[in-house]
Amino acid sequence: MFAGLHKKVLFLRSKIGNSIYLRTNNSLFEDMYLTSEKKKEFFKTYGSSETDTGNAEGQIALFSYRISYLTEHLKKNKKDFGTQQALIKLVGKRRRLLDYLKEKDIERYREIIKELKLRK
Repeated sequence: MFAGLHKKVLFLRSKIGNSIYLRTNNSLFEDMYLTSEKKKEFFKTYGSSETDTGNAEGQIALFSYRISYLTEHLKKNKKDFGTQQALIKLVGKRRRLLDYLKEKDIERYREIIKELKLRK
């Protein structure tokens, strides 16, 4: 993919998220950890369909993936307090969704806990 690029390369860090952008001449490539295909895969695997993005199980799986990614990032970057704050909020969102699912349908809650190997 990057074989035809010239020698002059400039790396920029995004202020939103942890994406790394590679800018050469007038083209821009992005190294994303979470693509739309990956999101569709989560909703297809854990939800009812890939277009049903409001499904609680799919959202919980997506949040779990993002939490694991941010946790690995924080192991390398201990002083990144913005990411730490985002991680805490994301864990809270996932907890609220799990509580909702537990009240709504206990069997679905138990299945998603088992599949994602989460603590209760």
